[in-house]
Order: sequence, then C-alpha cells, then structure tokens
Amino acid sequence: MTGNPAPVVQGKPRKAAIAAWIGSALEYYDFFIYGTAAALVFGRIFFPESAPATGTLLALATFGVGYLARPVGSFVLGHVGDRFGRKKVLVFTVVLMGTSTFLVGCLPTYGQAGVLAPALLVTLRLVQGFSVSGEQAGANSMTLEHAPPNRRAYYTSFTLNGTQAGQIIATAIFLPVAALPDEQLLSWGWRVPFWLSAVVAVVGLIIRRTLEETPVFERAVATNSVAKLPLAVLFRDYWADVLRVVAAAVIASVSTIFTVHALSYAVNTVGLENATMLWVGVLANVTALIAIPMWATLSDRVGRKPVFIGGSLGCAVLIFAYLGSISTGNYALIFLFGILMFGVVYSATNAIWPSFYGEMFSTRVRLSGMAIGTQIGFAIAGFAPTMATAISGTGKGSWLGVSIFTAALCVVNVIAVATARETHKVPTEVLGAKPGKTPSVPASASA
Repeated sequence: MTGNPAPVVQGKPRKAAIAAWIGSALEYYDFFIYGTAAALVFGRIFFPESAPATGTLLALATFGVGYLARPVGSFVLGHVGDRFGRKKVLVFTVVLMGTSTFLVGCLPTYGQAGVLAPALLVTLRLVQGFSVSGEQAGANSMTLEHAPPNRRAYYTSFTLNGTQAGQIIATAIFLPVAALPDEQLLSWGWRVPFWLSAVVAVVGLIIRRTLEETPVFERAVATNSVAKLPLAVLFRDYWADVLRVVAAAVIASVSTIFTVHALSYAVNTVGLENATMLWVGVLANVTALIAIPMWATLSDRVGRKPVFIGGSLGCAVLIFAYLGSISTGNYALIFLFGILMFGVVYSATNAIWPSFYGEMFSTRVRLSGMAIGTQIGFAIAGFAPTMATAISGTGKGSWLGVSIFTAALCVVNVIAVATARETHKVPTEVLGAKPGKTPSVPASASA
C-alpha cells in the first residue's frame, strides 16, 4: 500500500471529551479520597493492633500497592484497546474502577473480620491500579481519534481537566466527612465518599456505552489492518517513542513534589498550617480548570513542542520560588507561586501531553504506546518525593536540593520533547507513519 490514506469521516469529539472527563474525574476522585482515608482512618480500622504510627504507615502502604498493578494493566489493557477497540477498554475501566471503589466503602473492619479486612483492602487497591493503567490512555486515544485534526489538543485536554475536577470534588466531599466526631467518622462517615463514587461510575457508563468507536479504528477493522499482536508491533517499530514518552512523563514529578513533598515540608518541617496549605492546592486546581483548555487551544495553533517545553522550563524555575517561599513562611508568596506554578505553568504540560504522546503512534498501537510509556514514567514520578527527600534530607534548608532535583527532571522532559516530531499539523489518519510505511499496513503483513 502506498500513499496517504483517505481522510476519515468526522467523529463525535464533544461526546468523547465528556466521556474522557467523567472517567478521569472518577479516577482522581478515587485517588484523593483513598489517600485521605488512608492517612486519617484506615490505620485505626484496618490495622488497629499496630502502634498508631505503624498503622498509618501500613495504611499508606496499601495506597502505594495500587502502583504495582499499573504496569501489568498497561500491557493487558493496551493490547485489548488496540486489538478490539477503545470503547471496550473505556467501558471496562469505568465499571472496574467504580465497582472496586464502591466496594472499599463496604469492607468490614479489622474488628469485624480480622486479617481478612486488610487483605480485601489490598486486593481492591490492586484492582483499582489495574483499571487506572488503561483509563487515561484509552480516554486520550478515543478523544484524539474523534477530534477534528486542528483541535486534537483541545479535545484531549478534557482528560486532564477531569483530573483537576476530580481532586476538587473529592476535597469538597471529604472535608465535612473528616470533620465528623471520631465515633461517626470511624463507623460510617469514611464510607460515604467511596459509596458516592457509584454515581459518577453510572453516569460514565451510560455515556461510554452510547459512544461510538473511533472512525480511524473502524476503518482499520474494515481494511483488516488491526494488529493481531499490538505489543509486538509497538516494540518493533515504536520502541524509541515509548522510551521518549517514559522520559517525557517524568514531568509528573512536579505534581507529586507539589502535592506530597511540599505539603509535608510546609507542615512538618516549617510548621505552617495544614488547612491553609491544602487551600493552595484547591485554588491551584481551580485555576488549572481554566488554564488547561487555553494552553491546549494555543498548541493547536502554534504546535505542541513550544507550549510543552515552555511549561516544563517554567516549572523548573518556579519550583525554586515556590519551595523557597514555603521556607520563609510567607503565605502571600506561597499562594502566588503555588498557583502560578501548578495552576498556570504546569497546566501547559498537562494540556499538551494527552495529544502529543498519542500523536507519536499509529492507530494500530496508540493505546498500548501511551499506556505503557506513561505508566512507567508516572511510576518514576510517584517515587520522586522519596528520592528528593533521600537526596536533600528533611531539614528546613532542604528545599534548595529538592528544587534542583525537580528542575533536573524537568530538563529530562525538555530533552525528550525536543527530540520528538512536531505533530499538530499531521492528519490523524497518518499519525505515527514510519518512513517507507503507512499506518494502515494489512494485518496479514505484520504481527
């Protein structure tokens, strides 16, 4: 087959974007309420026979367990999405995430079921991690392939917009729950946020079941060009792009440093007020809701790389200003630099990566490439606070070392993005084409 394929028919970008928003909001709603519950109550209801500090540590460890299932899930769900369709993955993940989150709220406590209770908690956390691994990649692939070529970044940015919304909704729901008297909080109060996830899951399921498969995937099926072994094609033809996505995805370290390390440093080392520092995150996320679609729209006009690289370099500079302001205890500067860095500048990277990573791959391996590359990169970012603390220590002056470490990771992202091809003007049907090949090689011709 030679020449470029004919343009595909127009998809349904708005419906796909809403479906992506719902799934991402559910994912990060779960992420936040689980982490909050682990810190506040899980140690007392699932590990009551341990010392308080040990119980909290064990509870937080169940939170981290979810990351163990993500690489496995990215391979499995990536294969399913590229072999059988994006819609199947999106319906499966919203059901799996909604069900497992709801069931966490139904678990018996240690006092009721003994060691079975924490065992069930760990099992459900593994299920959640498995689901998350395919959620964003599936949502991004679906939205990108439904979007008109000149607005791919705008529509795919709804996935990350849902991320910010999920954190805001979770905060709004958990704040009154956490204020309950201990007896009510430990008996039924902590369960309510988990039960409410069922509402989001049902809405997401209804939307996703009525969403049509993407036009480019349907054409791949019609022309018998769906890869029978997508992972084989991915690592044969796109291994460099997978590595590039892994390196670029470490920009998520800015988020983990902001939400985990900076909060701990401010409260535990500098002695700032916990509630005030939480409001920095809330206002930054609200700002991001506005900034993300604006940055995405800009990238549809001027290109992915300038916006992405600008956001990464901006974070490399502003992390010094933000952590430095925390060290001084100046709340005005903390709010200013926190919102500017995380709400505005970091949003430039969040707005771009859903389209930019997906545009590196052809339809045959897009979901697999995004899922595997991002989940490995995000796993590295997940350990960034731990690595930063190990390098810089826990003293009040440690902010400088952490800032240098975070800035270095931003530079890794800049190098990865700078070496990639600019794709904002490439037609959707020829994205990921390799020299001498087209994205639509018949399945019988390759793996």
